[in-house]
Amino acid sequence: MMIREAYKFRQDLELPCYQTDPSFRMKPAGFMDLAQEAAQYAANALGFGYDTLHIHHVAWVLSRMHIHFDNYPRWRDPVTLYTWHKGPDGLFFLRDFQLLDHEGASLVRCTSSWVIIDEQTRRLIRPDRQSASLMTDGPVDDAIAERAPKLVLPDQEGILAGEHTVVYSDVDFIGHSNNVRYVIWAMDALPYEEVLARPVRDLYINFIKETTLGQTVSLYRRDMEDGYYVEGRVDGKAVFTTRFVM
Repeated sequence: MMIREAYKFRQDLELPCYQTDPSFRMKPAGFMDLAQEAAQYAANALGFGYDTLHIHHVAWVLSRMHIHFDNYPRWRDPVTLYTWHKGPDGLFFLRDFQLLDHEGASLVRCTSSWVIIDEQTRRLIRPDRQSASLMTDGPVDDAIAERAPKLVLPDQEGILAGEHTVVYSDVDFIGHSNNVRYVIWAMDALPYEEVLARPVRDLYINFIKETTLGQTVSLYRRDMEDGYYVEGRVDGKAVFTTRFVM
């Protein structure tokens, strides 16, 4: 359950075991699971969530995200998640998140950029066609001041680090692979021992194109001094790009 505090929504919870890794730390995808559900609840409470938009055959789609891990919560840690809508920014609508420990210290900060699409044509609907309820009344806080960036891959060709065929467990109620699955596939393409030894500090992701049941996603990894890029491709075309800073 989430509680509204002014323009923010708050959820108090205890980190469950299924969102942690062998070091008992929260997985990056675990945070995305929490954020996704919080965003849905908060948008519904403000009158522009799935239930309202679906009547008009439109839907929210996550486009870009930047997650910064100040510290990692562990299994059974009590945490508090905040989320808040920040209004339109060009073609995007912005939503931020912050995860705090039981003493109020920051664990995770995140900014995200969303678009609205027509469910039937899959075409983008511009912000100036949306109702006033999607605007904000005044200044709001920034979890991360800079907008989630468009990722530009390094020049070198990546190595094929794995493939994944979209299956039942990947697909959500919109009919495409859920955004969290892209991060899971990308993390699975990283060296296992290094991920445990050097936890991700910054995760950037651009969602380029939806993937659907039966498609095979090829995962190309580029190894950098400070981390990795992982790009997912279907039939040679990019469907998502991630950057992991360790």
